[in-house]
Amino acid sequence: MQSLSFNPTNSIEPVISIGSLNHYFGEGKLRKQILFDINLNINLGEIVILTGPSGSGKTTLLTLMGGLRSAQEGSLKILGQQIRGANKKQLTKLRKQLGYIFQAHNLMMFLTAKQNVRLSLELHDHFLEQNLDGKAQSILEAVGLGNRVDYYPENLSGGQKQRVAIARALASNPKIILADEPTAALDKKSGRDVVELMQNLAKEQGCTILLVTHDNRILDIAHRIIYMEDGRLIPNPV
Repeated sequence: MQSLSFNPTNSIEPVISIGSLNHYFGEGKLRKQILFDINLNINLGEIVILTGPSGSGKTTLLTLMGGLRSAQEGSLKILGQQIRGANKKQLTKLRKQLGYIFQAHNLMMFLTAKQNVRLSLELHDHFLEQNLDGKAQSILEAVGLGNRVDYYPENLSGGQKQRVAIARALASNPKIILADEPTAALDKKSGRDVVELMQNLAKEQGCTILLVTHDNRILDIAHRIIYMEDGRLIPNPV
């Protein structure tokens, strides 16, 4: 299965630029290297899938890109900003420009679908003067949940919960979407619907997607597929 073609403009700086990145867990004698000499550029508007065996370091790399962990060695630039050595304030500012979609969707169970999406908008000062309920309603309608806006997560199917998570991630018009196994708990049709939804909405918003997955059924949505094994990116896997 071939990935889609993608032709970035050479003059545009990559939105994600990683050089000689190493990462470790633990300290002293228990210190173990998890990522080895990661070098990777991802361009504006590109959809990239990161795949490979469980435990190979994919999620660790994703959390570093998202500022959820601190980079230890090497260079890690997100949206032109070097985040290795960044302080908490800088990382918080960075995270507001990103959208996250997790395998377990991580919805607030005591909030409705609309309230979950609205909550993500409330984190951004420039949205506070807008009609947040209307914006949340609109993005939920875009993901096919216009008739479920007042439902709590317990009353939604797995695919519907993941659509809420996608709506929440995309509502603030992020520059980058980081998705960790978003289809793992879904059946074939729901999984396909979810990634095509991500693909279409991200294209409309002009954002970049990095998607970690084991799901071979969705590889064709990517402009590029990257393989990781034992903490290393593999250029041409057999």
